[in-house]
Amino acid sequence: MKKMMHKTVALTTAAVLSASLALSGCGGGTAASSAEGTESTAPAATSEEGAASETSTEGGTLHVTMALGEEEWEVMRNEVIPGFEEQYGVKVQADQIEATDVIKQLQAMNEAGDMQIDVIAQDANNLSALVYGGLVEDLSDYTDIIPAETMGTMAEAGVFDGKTYFMPYRPNAEINYYNTEMFEKYGLTPPTNWDELYNAAKTIKDQEGIGRICLKLSMSGDAIELVEFIRSAGGDPLVLNDEGCVEAFTFLQKLWPELSEDTTTATFSTTNTYLATDEVYYAPNWPFGANILVKDGGKTTISATEGFSGPDGFVKTLGGEMLGIPVGSKNKEMALNFIQYMESKEVQTLLMKENGWMSFRSDVYGDAEDWQKPFLEATQKAMEAAQPLPRVSYWSEAQQAINDAAKEICINGADVKTTLDKYAAQIAEYAQKAETAGA
Repeated sequence: MKKMMHKTVALTTAAVLSASLALSGCGGGTAASSAEGTESTAPAATSEEGAASETSTEGGTLHVTMALGEEEWEVMRNEVIPGFEEQYGVKVQADQIEATDVIKQLQAMNEAGDMQIDVIAQDANNLSALVYGGLVEDLSDYTDIIPAETMGTMAEAGVFDGKTYFMPYRPNAEINYYNTEMFEKYGLTPPTNWDELYNAAKTIKDQEGIGRICLKLSMSGDAIELVEFIRSAGGDPLVLNDEGCVEAFTFLQKLWPELSEDTTTATFSTTNTYLATDEVYYAPNWPFGANILVKDGGKTTISATEGFSGPDGFVKTLGGEMLGIPVGSKNKEMALNFIQYMESKEVQTLLMKENGWMSFRSDVYGDAEDWQKPFLEATQKAMEAAQPLPRVSYWSEAQQAINDAAKEICINGADVKTTLDKYAAQIAEYAQKAETAGA
């Protein structure tokens, strides 16, 4: 291993929520991003403009790309980046590039033979195209800079075919929010398994005449919740018609009529609104929602758990962002120093306190504020069980097949096995094409 220098160092009105959402800008770029889930509107961080440094010597410029919200950029440029600049004697130019645009940027720079980016922060579930496209460096020789305090599968999320291409930085896993008052009113506790989930959904709908249990199943884009149902029943989302998949979709078809109609429109932002206005009493969402609902909005009736288990156990999906180095970076050594700095306990603690981000390190949570602790505890448990979405080059196509199957089964009431067989054949065809293309 090559050794790096270790220098680490409820809301009173709906309008209040709307203002909070507008200002929060929770990083991650697109509405489907697993980093947090809201669109980022912030401009690039205001580092001084300058040409890319040709070497990693002091006095150069390190070019970093992230997708952050305005308030997150404020913390990053005013409290995080200056410490690195002072420690290493370099200037950091940090630019706003959405996760979906990173690939295009790197491809263009690669073709021009002039890489102008040194470090990228990328959605943990959008890494495959960068790796299989040959756009990021193999960092396997530098895994010693990954902290020993890394939880669960955080480090494994950056490994493809036995090689490390990305390192942990900003992990995420959805937690399940619930309205404590409304659950108490109906004599319910937060569901810990599928039976309890169904009972809670049916009980509330029977009492109110409308579904108040919400899942995030848009039937397009990220199929995070669908994959969790499949995996927690012992199924394989890339097979889709195995016994576990059939069990998962059979349950979802049964559950569907009891759910809130908001289930198909729930995003990070809208879910916060639904919870804040008591439109729904239960919903999965990213941990940063606690800042908006409780810290900023004062919705103290909202709490959270890690979620519920399926017949085969408890499974969550690993989201968030990881750090990588583009092929052709002119500052690889300094880029590694930057990654190590961002992974340090000091920086991770700062980002947790100021931005409400979760940390991949197990040793920072003791510094949390009291209001954060229930949400952080839920997040820790969720991240310990979190798995990344399948790491295959054809995942986007397979994911849409899963979404289409869910739409036919849940909304249209189609036969479960027949429908899954149809879409399983499509996924098998995508896999075969990918294998042929890679041969």
